[in-house]
Amino acid sequence: MSNLGQFDSDFYQSNYTIDNQDQSSEDSNAYGDLYGSRQQQASEQLQAAFVPQEMLMSSGYEGQFFQPASNPDYYSQSSYIDKLGINFNHIWQKTLTVLNPLKPADGSIMNETDLTGPILFCVTLGATLLLAGKVQFGYVYGMSAIGCLGIHTLLNLMSSSGASYGCVASVLGYCLLPMVILSSCAIFFSLQGTFGTVLALVIVGWCSLSASKIFISALNMEGQQLLIAYPCALLYGLFALLTVF
Repeated sequence: MSNLGQFDSDFYQSNYTIDNQDQSSEDSNAYGDLYGSRQQQASEQLQAAFVPQEMLMSSGYEGQFFQPASNPDYYSQSSYIDKLGINFNHIWQKTLTVLNPLKPADGSIMNETDLTGPILFCVTLGATLLLAGKVQFGYVYGMSAIGCLGIHTLLNLMSSSGASYGCVASVLGYCLLPMVILSSCAIFFSLQGTFGTVLALVIVGWCSLSASKIFISALNMEGQQLLIAYPCALLYGLFALLTVF
């Protein structure tokens, strides 16, 4: 056993002391400082080689720093509405023009490509038909797109100035408002009778008269209202058939 203890003490015997550890730590720190200084010198030499001397010279900036002016109206709700091109005043004026067929139309306003009102009226027409027990959203959108395309082609052939597709879609969509009134009546009573037929004919004449009045005012087509009212009456007659039956 004494030999085994002596072997353990000989095996674990070491000449390494705390002083040696401090000395090795100082050597490593000195080596790190030397390596860091050499690396800094190399980077400075590389920068001097590739960067012109004029850019390395520090010069004080004598100008003024740009400070953007704060605009409190930039994030307001009205600014977002203007960016989207929604003008509630024009929408209200167009709606009143459609509701009153005898009111003269303002050509400058009616020539705008405004689809906010038409989309709203199309959705309202589909919703009222749904309340009447008729799921006809696809027919409303399909007939609107095909009808706008046909009227657009016809107006370009008849008018010298020409009409854009957005303008035609806007006018026909706004003039769909009386048809919404007809579909709202279908919720409360059936239109399949004499009264319903007469009411549908009145609504079709109302829509076509308003649309033709707006078209001749926006496109300067005086004396051609009846020629424009006929194809518009055919288009709105399809919506009337969809509402009644």
